[in-house]
Amino acid sequence: MGAAEKLDPSSSVLAFAACELRRAREEAGMTQRALAKSVFVTPSLLAKLEAAQRVPSGEFAARVDEVLNTGGLFGRLWPLIMKYAYPSWFRPYVELEAQAQIIRSFELRVIPGLLQTEDYARAALEAGRLSNVDDLLAARLTRQDILTRENPPELWIILDENVLRRPAGAPRVMHDQLARVIEASETPTTVVQVVPYSAGPHAGVGSFHVLTLEEGPEVVFADGFAQGQLLPDPEHVRAALRAYDLLRAQALSPAASIDLLATTMKELQP
Repeated sequence: MGAAEKLDPSSSVLAFAACELRRAREEAGMTQRALAKSVFVTPSLLAKLEAAQRVPSGEFAARVDEVLNTGGLFGRLWPLIMKYAYPSWFRPYVELEAQAQIIRSFELRVIPGLLQTEDYARAALEAGRLSNVDDLLAARLTRQDILTRENPPELWIILDENVLRRPAGAPRVMHDQLARVIEASETPTTVVQVVPYSAGPHAGVGSFHVLTLEEGPEVVFADGFAQGQLLPDPEHVRAALRAYDLLRAQALSPAASIDLLATTMKELQP
């Protein structure tokens, strides 16, 4: 039995929508491959949408309604999906992140969500003992789609060495996660650097992200205890960029950073 067949539609809005998508497709007599072609997504993505492992876009919902003649069902469900898949305070950031041309991230504790593997992300989310881990996991993995689009954003990642040393899940999970970061660093649009313990104190007093948009000013997203905060004020942006420059100056070079990642990964060899 596949993941889609095991879904409990009453478990969440996302699961309900996924079950309704599968039901509507089957009632229309369409295979996953046929529907995927009609709505301009890959069959693998459609399979994940039917298994509630991805969050659908508004465009996808509209196309499905048209192709399957659902009377606008998925267009009506989509706002509810968005409401419950992402925390309300995080949705504005997700929308801006999808528009960003350059994303600069500094992380003190965890691998940035855009580069997390599914197993690492699940371990990180389960640490918070949350009741909606599956929905949050699907939402987090969906955000990563911006890295595989035709024109992905430039991604600049600075990690405190603590991120490499703090395990999440079994050693295999952390091993595979570090391998994923190394793989990402080999793409033309992604740069990864590590601030080593030997650098001593640094300017990163907390995790933060700076988004450079095609239109409009840059914005900062600062992580907090209960929730993150968008900081569009130019003064905050200048302070964040200065801190980022200082961190970059203290960090290992990209090549040396990858060497440290690879060494740490070998220590975790399954």
